[in-house]
Amino acid sequence: MLHSDTRAGGIPAADLETDVLLHELEQLHRTRHETFLYGSEEALYRHTLRSGQLEAEYLRRFPYRHVAPGRTRTGARAREAATRIAEHPA
Repeated sequence: MLHSDTRAGGIPAADLETDVLLHELEQLHRTRHETFLYGSEEALYRHTLRSGQLEAEYLRRFPYRHVAPGRTRTGARAREAATRIAEHPA
């Protein structure tokens, strides 16, 4: 049966040193698109599960991480408004 094993594999996220955690996250983010497009259902399921585990651990360790202003809804709206103004100057 597909997905009967809820483990994503690998070392538990909480047991990883911070530098290893960051490396693993980078690798997962780098491979996400290919896994989504071309991976089997099982591969996509495990990739999603492991990504969630590692991301949750990162957020647990760094709850006050820097958030770039442009990556918020307010920042996105400001970019959209600036684009509209640039495309249609008065």
